[in-house]
Amino acid sequence: MATIQAVSPVDGRVLGNFPVADQQLIDRQMAAARTAAQSWAKLTVAERTNMLSRLVPLLMAELDSICELISLTTGKVRTEALLGEIYPILDLARYYQKHAANILSYRGVPTSPFAFPGATAGIERRPYGVVAVVSPWNYPFQLSVGPMLTALYAGNAVILKPSELSLPVGQLIVDLFEQLDLPPGLVQWLVGAGETGAQLIDAGPDLVFFTGGLASGRAVMQRAAQHPIPVLLELGGKDPMLVFNDAPLQRAADAALYGAFCNSGQVCVSVERLYVQQDCHDRFLKLLLDGVAQLQVGHGRQGDLGAMASERQFAVVEAHYQDALAQGAQVSGPLERQGNYLKPVVLWNAHHGMRVMREESFGPLLPVMAFTDEANAISLANDSEFGLNASIWSQDIRKAERVAGQLQVGNWAINDVIKNIGHPGLPFGGVKKSGFGRYHGAEGLRNFTYPVSGMTSRSHLSKEPNWFPYSEQRYRDFKGYMDFVYGSGCLWQRIKRNWPALQAFREYSAFDLTQRWQNLKLLLSWKRDY
Repeated sequence: MATIQAVSPVDGRVLGNFPVADQQLIDRQMAAARTAAQSWAKLTVAERTNMLSRLVPLLMAELDSICELISLTTGKVRTEALLGEIYPILDLARYYQKHAANILSYRGVPTSPFAFPGATAGIERRPYGVVAVVSPWNYPFQLSVGPMLTALYAGNAVILKPSELSLPVGQLIVDLFEQLDLPPGLVQWLVGAGETGAQLIDAGPDLVFFTGGLASGRAVMQRAAQHPIPVLLELGGKDPMLVFNDAPLQRAADAALYGAFCNSGQVCVSVERLYVQQDCHDRFLKLLLDGVAQLQVGHGRQGDLGAMASERQFAVVEAHYQDALAQGAQVSGPLERQGNYLKPVVLWNAHHGMRVMREESFGPLLPVMAFTDEANAISLANDSEFGLNASIWSQDIRKAERVAGQLQVGNWAINDVIKNIGHPGLPFGGVKKSGFGRYHGAEGLRNFTYPVSGMTSRSHLSKEPNWFPYSEQRYRDFKGYMDFVYGSGCLWQRIKRNWPALQAFREYSAFDLTQRWQNLKLLLSWKRDY
């Protein structure tokens, strides 16, 4: 049997050998998941919540060991593991505990007393069944457990296919869920690379939730379309940060360094394009250069940036750096690599002809470009095939919100970076080539269900007005009714010219039109006399 060996980017130690799933195993897991999904969906949201709520105290009890494993697996420093991987899950889990039952509850819908006499209508949410969660390597805990919890609260079973670069975290996640005493087969995982993900999709889950790069997202969508299976895609970004000359510059500079270099820039919502208004460009650049010189690389007691996770990502960063230099960019220093650690670099005199301003770098590069005015800033920010997140900086909040309203993104923050995507009540997702679909918040939870509409008639009529037989008179009566409801003129004008048609439908109405007409005539008479 083929295996994948997990090696830590921090120190090269072997973290385990994991057997790759074959088609037979995938088929068995899918069958077990379907059985589990049927029983899980029959539970009330409150019952599901009671079982899933045990995850929070479990995480709190094992914070240090979880953070240590995440750090060894991904290369990120422990504080980044704590704040970027665990904290968002605690917040999301608590949000669902409080709100999932209400979000997924039946919703009544008003009905017309004439068109639907004696009827009630509404929408219920039903789980899809089995959700395949295909997660990435950069935040393997948060970006696995988040959609998994969402799927489970919504009533689905889950099969997780983590990145082949983060298998120890995948094993950790499944071990944690096993301690919740969930139904057998409700939470499972598969080991493998892209081919295993394709086999999982071919096994026929009811929904695929994918987080990763654009090329892989296209492949997932193509594969799912063959069956067809609905997909939710959370893809890459090239997120802009706009700094106006009235911004709090020191705070904005500190935010830019964090937004660009947390997790060594390996974040889908990293600040990958920094636009600074011309009037404050040089002052702001000096703050950036002073700040980047203070950042510590490594896993020491004061380490800010951890290791890069893969050799492939080194190659991308190197290519973007060299291309920018060749096209005239100035840089804060050389691209220094020590083992799997890479020193962060600020680049300026950047322009949109450079790869570093167009393609997702996913590494510790921060390109800076000047803009002239509000319109220019919006135009530059929107000049991208991606549309995930954005950050706007100004002490004029009305201006900042006006700019945010014109950016082609799925999410934005004013005077902050990245933090907005961790808000559990806000749906998260992108536009353009950053994907589609949402998770987090009420909308995200509902995305893991499908709506079922229903109507119950309590009519005591012998027949409905739209039933046979039809006739020319019936046609005129319906036409008159439509003119009464949708035509021009005030109410009494519409009643007057369509009175014969309304009389024809008296027996179907929930109210007496004759009495209504008499009351209206009395009112008009009273207005005329007084």
